[in-house]
Amino acid sequence: MTAPTTLPPSAAAPASGSPPGTPRWSTVLAPIASGLAVLLAGAATGAVVAGSAWLWHAAVAVAIVVVTGALLLRLRPWLAAPGQLAALLLLVTGWFTSSGMAVVLPGPQALAELATLLGGAGTQIDTGLPPVAATPEILLLVTLGFGTLAIAVFGLAVTVAAPAAAGVPLLVVFAVPTALQSELLPWWSVVAAAAGYGVLLLLRPGRLRQAPGGIAVVAVAVAGALLAGVAAGAVGTAGRFDAAGGAGGADGSIGLNPFTSLRGQLTRDEPRDLFRVQGLERATYLRALTLQTYVPQEGWQAGRPAPGVPLTGPLPPSTSGPAAEQSVQVENLGFRDYWLPVFGDPTAIGVGSESWAYDAAGGIAYSERPREEDGWTQAMRLPEPSAEQLRGASGPVTVDRAYLDTAGVDPRVAQIAQQVSADAATPFDRAMAIENHFTGPGSPFTYSLATAPGGGGDALVDFLTRGRTGYCEQYASAMAVMLRAVDVPARVAVGFTAGDEGDSGRTITTEDAHAWVEAWFPGYGWMTFDPTPLADGRTIEPGYTQQAREQDGGTPAQEQPPAPEPSAAPPPPAGDGAQEPPPADGQDGPGDTAGSSSWWLPILAGALLLAGLVLVALVPGWWRRRQYAHRAGLARAGGPAAATAAWDEVLAASRDHGVPVPPGDTVRAAAARIIERHDLAGRPAEALQELAERVEASWYGGLLPAPDTLDGLVDEIRTAIAAGGSSLRAKVLPPSVVPESVRRHRTGSGGSAGSDASGASGAEEPAEAVGGTGPTDAERR
Repeated sequence: MTAPTTLPPSAAAPASGSPPGTPRWSTVLAPIASGLAVLLAGAATGAVVAGSAWLWHAAVAVAIVVVTGALLLRLRPWLAAPGQLAALLLLVTGWFTSSGMAVVLPGPQALAELATLLGGAGTQIDTGLPPVAATPEILLLVTLGFGTLAIAVFGLAVTVAAPAAAGVPLLVVFAVPTALQSELLPWWSVVAAAAGYGVLLLLRPGRLRQAPGGIAVVAVAVAGALLAGVAAGAVGTAGRFDAAGGAGGADGSIGLNPFTSLRGQLTRDEPRDLFRVQGLERATYLRALTLQTYVPQEGWQAGRPAPGVPLTGPLPPSTSGPAAEQSVQVENLGFRDYWLPVFGDPTAIGVGSESWAYDAAGGIAYSERPREEDGWTQAMRLPEPSAEQLRGASGPVTVDRAYLDTAGVDPRVAQIAQQVSADAATPFDRAMAIENHFTGPGSPFTYSLATAPGGGGDALVDFLTRGRTGYCEQYASAMAVMLRAVDVPARVAVGFTAGDEGDSGRTITTEDAHAWVEAWFPGYGWMTFDPTPLADGRTIEPGYTQQAREQDGGTPAQEQPPAPEPSAAPPPPAGDGAQEPPPADGQDGPGDTAGSSSWWLPILAGALLLAGLVLVALVPGWWRRRQYAHRAGLARAGGPAAATAAWDEVLAASRDHGVPVPPGDTVRAAAARIIERHDLAGRPAEALQELAERVEASWYGGLLPAPDTLDGLVDEIRTAIAAGGSSLRAKVLPPSVVPESVRRHRTGSGGSAGSDASGASGAEEPAEAVGGTGPTDAERR
């Protein structure tokens, strides 16, 4: 067999796999797109961080990551991610500390400063409401968060060249403010996030010609998302039951905090009508659900309701004693949830669906799936006991003892409750004394949707002794715990006030979302108390509380001075002797159930874990690039190892893109298989045939390739094979890097003991005369 000793070299394609003729400047598109995508997806951060300073810090962090990665990628791809992490650390050290060595080098003191700032960020988030102030602590958290996620996106979109997979960390950027902000995010944040993902997919070499179609697809997706958001206009308490096989908690608790929805409804820019009620003769609270369980440091939690009775017949009353009976009609204007709100003590509910049940013990009408009924009718009892009757209530406690549970509550809370109700002789008088502590003349407590930050480790104690500012969640939560501390069964109710009277009945809106307290008395059942000091007339005061204030002359309970901050009883230590952290999600009051106080630590840890997983995912791709660089260098140098290195790289590229070459194929058979299966034509097919001839000439004829004759052919063939498309697996875990022994085990086939047929070993010497490798020494002779 003969082969030419010299053949004209082919034009080399870029090592990155860009099509021939692609401008060199286009290679910077992917790094720029990765940074721009992170910033666009993170635009929703403006909903949880005040001002625009966060944007500047995020932009600088992302820019540092992108520039560092682009520079290191040209030197050694595996250096990109570690170098980006180092650059980010240098940035935050110089920007946020005053003790860095040479300003930017982090020493022990600088790291301690950063740790203190991060701890401060957690405290500020714990004690504030979004949007939180852009303090140095918050800005450090933003800088680290955006920088870390930019590293993840860069690694997937640029280093591994898998931009579709980079949508996962982009989702993290968008999901964090979505989870923290109870209101709907502005429409432009959705558009920005979708545009960021579109930019990531379109701004790549070889994809610019597809930009018009890609832009059209992204625009249609954004429009669809916006329309879906507008259509989903119902409001609810955002509860979720743990149905069999569902994703809820193992204890059957609802998945989302009802207080989160409560605050979200109260802080809406534009109120939304929820119900229109006809026939309500007296203003009464509309109850959606009740909360039985109080968890110290976490707040009130709603458990799964007890098995209920269908709403198709009469309902068992949960109260007794004097009551007014009436019926109402409720028109649903925009409420969809697991709960069907009810007035008072319902005795019958007429609703179209048969999926609802009523838990009399909890006072809850519920369904296993969220529903939006057009309307319903309700017959009810509105209890009307007198103050004297409730004072005389006596008998055993027949409700669940869980309504008296105060396990783990700070002893200072019980001390305050006992001091406030020290002169009260009956459970009813204790309830009135505690309510007047919050609402009576001279009370230091004020109503505000922005709760005051506390300085201690227990949010309930902070609210009662330091902050003394909050909205209905804080007041109802505090009073219910205090009632239990003085042996009065209590629970928190969440729902709505009675709304505004109009020509067509009462209209209840999102502004009427409210929480109050229900206390239980023997012989009478659950009675309403409201400790929230509202000044807008929305508070509903039952007749028995009015009578009690008139009988007391408005002085004993209402004018007593605020309870002094107790110091005799120290707070109970946690299991390890340390004070438990305050509640999370920016809710200062004890009703915060959305998570622990250090929610930012899991988020930061999750971001770092994500970056670590990305680094691990980058290893196979980095190893594959290293193999290519090694083989390309050998092919470019010419000589004895050039032909084997060039042929191994072509076989590896073919395997990576779904066409492995069987070990029994000859060089020419392997070339024909690759041309056919990858649909190569024109110059790429000619380049492969030319390379096969040169490989045969080297292996069998001893005609060694000259320098700079094979590397161009290899790059041209690789580019043509890649142009046919590739899977995400081929980019993240290229099949050619799987060791030969692993492939044998998976396929059950044999193989040579020498050079890997797909180039996994990167061997420089041939082993056998088949499509995967070169000839043996005997064949060569």
